[in-house]
Amino acid sequence: MVIGGGHSGLAMSQCLSSRNIDHVVLERGEVGNSWNNDRWDSLTLLTPNWATQLPGYDYKGDDPDGYMTTHEVGRYFQDYARVINAPVQTETNVTSVISQNNQYRIETSAGEYTANTVVLASGICNLAAVPPFAGELPESIVQMNTRDYRNPEQLPKGGVLVVGASASGLQLADEIHKSGRPVTLSVGEHVRLPRTYRGHDIYYWLDKIGRLDVRYDELTDDELRRGRGLPSPQLAGTQQHATLNLNELTAQGVKLVGRISAIRGHELLFSGGLKNLCNLADLKMKRLAKTIDEWIIENNEDAIVSDLNYVPTRVDDDPALSLDLKNGGIRSVVWATGFRPDYSWLNVDVLDRKGKLTHDGGIVTSPGLYAMGLSLMRRQKSTFIYGATEDAMDVSAHLAVYLGQTTPTEMAR
Repeated sequence: MVIGGGHSGLAMSQCLSSRNIDHVVLERGEVGNSWNNDRWDSLTLLTPNWATQLPGYDYKGDDPDGYMTTHEVGRYFQDYARVINAPVQTETNVTSVISQNNQYRIETSAGEYTANTVVLASGICNLAAVPPFAGELPESIVQMNTRDYRNPEQLPKGGVLVVGASASGLQLADEIHKSGRPVTLSVGEHVRLPRTYRGHDIYYWLDKIGRLDVRYDELTDDELRRGRGLPSPQLAGTQQHATLNLNELTAQGVKLVGRISAIRGHELLFSGGLKNLCNLADLKMKRLAKTIDEWIIENNEDAIVSDLNYVPTRVDDDPALSLDLKNGGIRSVVWATGFRPDYSWLNVDVLDRKGKLTHDGGIVTSPGLYAMGLSLMRRQKSTFIYGATEDAMDVSAHLAVYLGQTTPTEMAR
């Protein structure tokens, strides 16, 4: 049984079919449901179209360096499901999974199933990771997260606080500010990248230098923990291939503050580490550019001279450490603080004290239970669409051994 009909579930379905392993894919909505229904209007993929690949199904359009819209992504998944004849049962909501007599019992809105193995491919963006103190904000402040947000017209006129400075936070701060609403952006840890470098999209170089192929078992425990917690890079997919960073926003008039540390009555308090966080992000971007330059020299790659228009992130010497919500300047808050998986229906003892799935490269600690699509699950690119192929091949090989359909020696071939 595969739970989830997104790119990870479909990739796993194709790999299982290639091994003649009978299975069903349970999808709570339609194929591509999240992309068609749970994204804001202007969102596009961060990765170029050439990286939109699934097992046996590469991008075939005429704009490999462009960026798909959410509905184009949804259609891509639907087309793929038809091409591979995936056994997807749509409009089926899973309500419970339990371990019983060395099998798994899956209860759904369409009935009950029993399976020897279950693959959890339900995604990592199910629940908005809004901090608990959000409930302490004054009732007069309109709040929403990036799953609820569609466009600026949902927001009241007046100032907007966007919390989070990864890809979502920057894109929404940019869009909302251009709608005429003053924006303050709360900045925490972030990853700064140029959209293009030396004539190519940054993902071209990340792929070339092998950064996206780094495996989970090549990292120390601390490196793995940090890698799985990294925010998405500050990028946007536009026709102009424009770089979007904090300097671009402050040039428009967006105000930067640090990470929210507490709420005291009607006052928001911010940490004083904004400048240090920005300096660290700047330093890491310069190190990456140096790594790419060294790879180009070592491999005689034909590339234009470095075009990194590097300007350190501009931060006020004394950024505001508090914000009074009572003066009416801020009318709404948009939480761009990421997401987490929803395992409320998973009644198997495989979650740690933080509610995260315990697994070794997608092999969950309960025999016969597997995962797909988790952050740095097997490789750095595990959450990317084209990262699902290799992960699905690896996980399905282990699953086949578990079912006795192949041997470990055959799996390694």
